[in-house]
Amino acid sequence: MRIGLITPEPGHPLLAGAAALLAPEHVVESLDPTPPGEAAPVPVPRRPADVYLLKSGTPHAVGLARELERRGAAVVNSAAATALCQDRTEMAGLALRAGLPFAATRTVGPLSAWASAAPFTAPVVVKSRHNRKRDLVARADDADALRELARAWPREPVVVQEYAPNNGWDHKLWAIGDQVFAARRRSELSPGGRGPNVPLALDDLPSGWAGLVHEVGAVFALDVYGVDIIDTGGGTPLIVDVNAFPGVRGQSGAPEALAALALRRAPGRRP
Repeated sequence: MRIGLITPEPGHPLLAGAAALLAPEHVVESLDPTPPGEAAPVPVPRRPADVYLLKSGTPHAVGLARELERRGAAVVNSAAATALCQDRTEMAGLALRAGLPFAATRTVGPLSAWASAAPFTAPVVVKSRHNRKRDLVARADDADALRELARAWPREPVVVQEYAPNNGWDHKLWAIGDQVFAARRRSELSPGGRGPNVPLALDDLPSGWAGLVHEVGAVFALDVYGVDIIDTGGGTPLIVDVNAFPGVRGQSGAPEALAALALRRAPGRRP
């Protein structure tokens, strides 16, 4: 079987670990979705692999995945599901319509225009509308802090969520197929800034949280994904973000789960 990795970083620990497990019996090849020139399309293989792992959410990567799907290749996650998770407006809309405990989210357009016009009523979390590396995620407690953000990110399209009081820890939950992994880390919105991930046993999660992760996967049609949850008191979860194909670094068993998932998702394989 031929398994493709759609990524500019085939050496990423999760991908490299899964590839090493697959290589003895299968052909693993990487496909860099970065275009060779500003306007040049990414070359599509004449003979697609049996299944691709889409570890990139850039427009070029999603476009490449769509074309591979059109040619009959299986792609994990699908191009449509990946694209949905790159737009926080669409993400929040789907989650709330499905009844998931997702943070109420407003789309306000370019940050500078909104910050200069909107009356400030409460601490808010301001996020880039488009989910990507090094995007904007920041808390503004007053109008001065909001204006400071606007000066740094004037044209950035943003969404706004009211700040929900919590214990200062983010719970990072990841799923690869049916398997769930968990960690916690200090929130990047906390005064000390974000800390390292601390692995967390599933038994240490509040009741129902692992099941909530599977529910998110079903709603978003994702196979490999992350769910960021904060505890708003007494184990009450609030989902603040959903990510397609996150890194899942430092989680024992994650490469094995990804290798097994790739084989299950290949056309003609028994699910």
